[in-house]
This record gives sequence, structure tokens and C-alpha cells, in this order.
Amino acid sequence: MPELQPPLLKETHITAAPARQPGLTAAQRAGQRVIYSYPGLTVPGRLLWLIRHGEAAGVIFFGANISSESQISGVIRQLERADTASTNPVHSPLLLMTDQEGGEVRRLPGQPDLSEKQIGQAKNPGAAATAAGRGAAANLLGVGMNVNLAPVLDVYRQAGDFDDQFQRSYSKNPHVASRLGADFIRAQQKGRVAATAKHFPGLGAAGKNQDTDAEPVTLNVSLNSLHGIDEYPYKAAIAAGVKLVMVSWAVYPALDRSRPAGLSSHIIQTQLRTRLGFKGVTITDAIEAGALRAYGSIANRAQLAAGAGMDLILCAAQNVAEGVNCRNGLQSGYASGQLNHAAYQAALNRVLHLRASLPK
Repeated sequence: MPELQPPLLKETHITAAPARQPGLTAAQRAGQRVIYSYPGLTVPGRLLWLIRHGEAAGVIFFGANISSESQISGVIRQLERADTASTNPVHSPLLLMTDQEGGEVRRLPGQPDLSEKQIGQAKNPGAAATAAGRGAAANLLGVGMNVNLAPVLDVYRQAGDFDDQFQRSYSKNPHVASRLGADFIRAQQKGRVAATAKHFPGLGAAGKNQDTDAEPVTLNVSLNSLHGIDEYPYKAAIAAGVKLVMVSWAVYPALDRSRPAGLSSHIIQTQLRTRLGFKGVTITDAIEAGALRAYGSIANRAQLAAGAGMDLILCAAQNVAEGVNCRNGLQSGYASGQLNHAAYQAALNRVLHLRASLPK
């Protein structure tokens, strides 16, 4: 049976923006919305070329990319040199990111040592969350990274469920998760590393084996629960100035019966941007996730995500070609008119503003 490829969505108009980004080619405007990944300890020449030519927003690092602090620091210096090439018209830091949540989910050794659950159970949880955010910033900045894909704001429901099995949730109480997430965000961003609240509108109700990386996941959570529990911590995160929000690949029938959250303009635009007032950068979860197997090629998935309102597309398969396919999809979607031009430029402007705000 052929793979289902839904019709492409026209990108929702978000904010007025210039007709085109001055000085950027079509390939550069598309590439500036892509986060690349690569295998092993050595940066492929193809990725360095893309960076030198302004066709990459940034890079995500995984454990397989890191053998020591000195090794990854050297890699990052190499990427930064490529970014300053005269052939690159974007004169801002690359988005250099990883998942440094704490506890079991860390790509670098060291801070934060405590998991979110341990922070929530600490004698002084607020102080522990602040220390974790401060420690994460110092650790990442020490090797040259400037974005952390943390904190997780999911409000877990049962012991051993999807989030709790790895202690990735602060609490079953949305007020506690809200307060501690905001403490982490403020401390980390004060330390000059951008924070990413995830996974909007929340994966706290997911069971142990409901993993969107592996397969489609539907969470039949009521609208009242979504608003009062799962989305609740994002109010404080936004008030704390969180720079990025990662949107989940689960389906939430109470909000959108047919589309995963990261492909749903209702969830991204109506819930996150309009209802909660988020004005920063949206980033997808891994675009190659099994949850999107019905949505065709990487290029098609990227078009659908951008059309729904995602600013950055995260290509996490540790394969540079995946990022190139994503860039090509965005570029062709813009050229064909499938992606609304003003909204596309508004998304690009948000990404460029984020890059310009980071320490050099």
C-alpha cells in the first residue's frame, strides 16, 4: 500500500514581514530554518559547506558526537569558523544545541546532575531548579553551545509512564511543574543559554510505551485537562521569557482530531501563539519521528510543519542529507506558493532574531 501523503497546507499568515530577506538567496532563506545533525565525532565536509554558505540555522549534538569536553569544544570552534566565512551573509552565532535536561538525559557529563523529578522532590525545589538551570548554562556555554532543549514541562500522570520512567517531569502537580520550569528557564537564560520548553501541549498523559519517536501516539485528554494541566506550565515559561518552544508529535483529539500537534495550525497558532501569547521561536521534535510515518518524505513533512507555523525544523537522524532534504522541501514550498510568503518571512525573522540575541 503506498505511503499516505496528505495535501500540502498553505502556511497561515502570522505577522507582516518584508517580501524577502535582504541579502539571502532562496536556499539560504530555507536553510536558516533547518537544524542539522551528523554521525560520529567528525563534522562532515558537506555540513561545513552548508554553514559557510548560510544554509544552516544550527546543529544538534548527540552522545555519539561527543567523546570529551575538549573534543566537542574543538568541533564547535570548527563550526564557528565556518559560520564566519565571507560566503555566509548571516553574521550571527549558529544555534548549537543539545538535550541537557539533567539526570539520565544528558549529552555532556556534569551539570545538571539532578533529574527533574529529583528537583521536584528536593528539600528546596526552587533552589534546586535554579541551580540546575545555572549549571546547565555554565556546562553548555563552557564547550560553546548556546541552546538547551530543556526544560521538559510535561506533567506526568502515573509512576513509570513515558516521562516518569526517566524522571523527566518535575511533578504531577501543574503548579509545581510551572514554578520549577520557570525557575530553570530564568537561571539558564541568565547564564546566556537559550531555553526550550517542551513538549507542547504536553506529553504527561503518555503511557510508558507511547513514544512519538517510534510510532503515532494519540492522547485522549479532555480540553479542560489540556488547558488546566498540560498547557498550564507554559504560561509561566512564557512569562519567564523562554526563547523556544518544542511542539510534540502526538495527536490531541480535543484540539485537532486529524493532525499531530507540530503539524496543526490550530495548536501552534490558536493555542500557543494566540491563547498563550508566545512570540518566540517554535521548533519541531525530530522530523524523522515514527509518529509522522503517514506524512511522506522529509521534504513533505517539513512543508507541512512550516505550513502549520513551525519556525525551525529539527533534523535529528544524524545524517546531513536529511537536513538538505528538509531545506529543499522548504525552498520548493516557498517557490510554489504552498507556503505563505509573509508568514515564511516572519518565521525566518524570528530565527534570525534568536541567533542575533545569543552570545558571540
